Amino acid sequence: MSKFTERRPEDSLQHAAEHEKPSKRNPVLFYLMILFAAAFLLLLMSFFMQHRSNQEALNNLQETSNSAVESLENKLKENDQLKEQVAQLEEENQQLTDQLEAYEDQSQQEQSEQAAILQALADLNTLRGLYNQGRYSDARDFLAHQPLVGDGVYAIEETLALYAQSYADPAELEIYNPLEAWQQLVSWLG
Repeated sequence: MSKFTERRPEDSLQHAAEHEKPSKRNPVLFYLMILFAAAFLLLLMSFFMQHRSNQEALNNLQETSNSAVESLENKLKENDQLKEQVAQLEEENQQLTDQLEAYEDQSQQEQSEQAAILQALADLNTLRGLYNQGRYSDARDFLAHQPLVGDGVYAIEETLALYAQSYADPAELEIYNPLEAWQQLVSWLG
């Protein structure tokens, strides 16, 4: 009998046992698979959490950026409004300055007129005083030193006419008119 032709039942069992796959898997391999799956799930969870955190940070930055842009736009609008107000105030200031200058010029002119009127009234009183004291030659000398504006008209007459026209009360002029008094004294001395 040859070796190959005869088989023993024990040999066939041994051969079957050698070539048969184990029914149970290796427990270390199963444990490693669980660990890799858990690690993968943890990595996946970490990725989504990080992504969500980044998205929230991005949203916060976007809101902050929008808020800053809006604040900047508001500041620019406010700046434009303030520039317009400054321009208006400068224009009003210029108008008020012009008005003030006009009032000052008018006031200065009125002061000059009033000073001239006071001087004219003082000259009238001086001439009347000299005439009333009977000092006719002194009165004529005083009259000769008075400036003329033309054709025998004294400058004082224009000033007294201005007084009668602008400053005197008509009721007062009915009682005493300085221009008429001057003209009368000039005619008496002339």
